[in-house]
Amino acid sequence: MSYMRKIITTTMITLDGIMQAPGASKEDASEGFKYGGWMFGWDEEADNITDRIQAAPFDLLFGRRTYEIFAGYWPQHEDEPHWGKPYSKAKKYVVSHKPVKLSWSNSELITGDVVAEIKKLKNTDGPDLWVWGSSNLIQTLLKNNLVDRMHLWTFPITIGTGKKLFAEGTQPENFKLVDGKITSTGIIFATYEPLNRLQTNEVSAK
Repeated sequence: MSYMRKIITTTMITLDGIMQAPGASKEDASEGFKYGGWMFGWDEEADNITDRIQAAPFDLLFGRRTYEIFAGYWPQHEDEPHWGKPYSKAKKYVVSHKPVKLSWSNSELITGDVVAEIKKLKNTDGPDLWVWGSSNLIQTLLKNNLVDRMHLWTFPITIGTGKKLFAEGTQPENFKLVDGKITSTGIIFATYEPLNRLQTNEVSAK
């Protein structure tokens, strides 16, 4: 029995909403970003939460820059249990208007009218589509109401500058909290789903 695949974004963010380069200093230094590697407090408790979230099969949907970052690291760490193994098994879809070297096994390019192509992909048989990082792609998904679930992993730190999750693609919208956990180190794992789409005049009237 077939069903429409969900697009699920998973984003590590700071308290002030920055999502750029959480893992390493040189992960994404675009626009002069100097604070890469800001995530801290990750421990066994956080691993257990992510293992539970990632227990079901999934495919991956990337923007070009995030794909290149992941493809430069994870193929050499396929035996890592929490991330490497599930990433290795997943089909990778890469959204880009520019040429991309698809060096990671089981990768496929999405280009041209990317919104139409993503909608087609959602209607194919397969597991849900997980988006990691990919700040530009997320803006396109938000703008076109294509996000079905959002995992927000908030770290207790502020940075002030950098790429934001809720940027130019953000639409007026209500969300419901469907899951939530807080680790002993203060990381908030929250999962949201759209409750209903709002018109701009509805929001401004409140």
